[in-house]
Amino acid sequence: MASFNKVIIAGNLTRDPELRYTPKGTAVARITLAVNRVYSSGEGGEKKEEVSFIDVDVWGRQAEVIGQYLKKGRPLLVEGRLKLDSWEDKNTKQKQSKLKVVLENFSFLDSKGDGSGVAEAPRSSRPAPAPSAPPPPSDPGDSEPPQDDDVPF
Repeated sequence: MASFNKVIIAGNLTRDPELRYTPKGTAVARITLAVNRVYSSGEGGEKKEEVSFIDVDVWGRQAEVIGQYLKKGRPLLVEGRLKLDSWEDKNTKQKQSKLKVVLENFSFLDSKGDGSGVAEAPRSSRPAPAPSAPPPPSDPGDSEPPQDDDVPF
């Protein structure tokens, strides 16, 4: 049986991106998007709002771009795949799990005032420079392999 795992979401960042580096120097950013849904209730047509908070992991050059250009409140369109992280809680010894999105592609949804509605990062044909300082320590959960995709900017 064939499998398909694709997610497309648009929302606003709930906080500034957390940019870190793995011990091998691969950038990883963690962001959370707030995705709003407005709907009418069955009786009386009263409008209601539901907000979902979705954690997104970003790897490689895309993580550096998001860390550089995005701040809390900015809108972002994300394409990616779902991933279930599982671990054992150190205190309670119970299994925990969390569903999140691993980013594969993204688009900026605003451009801070030029009215076009879509912003793009500067394009460069040069590879990203290596970090000048030693990379900060990463979480033990940073076991996601870096993506080898060539980012088109």
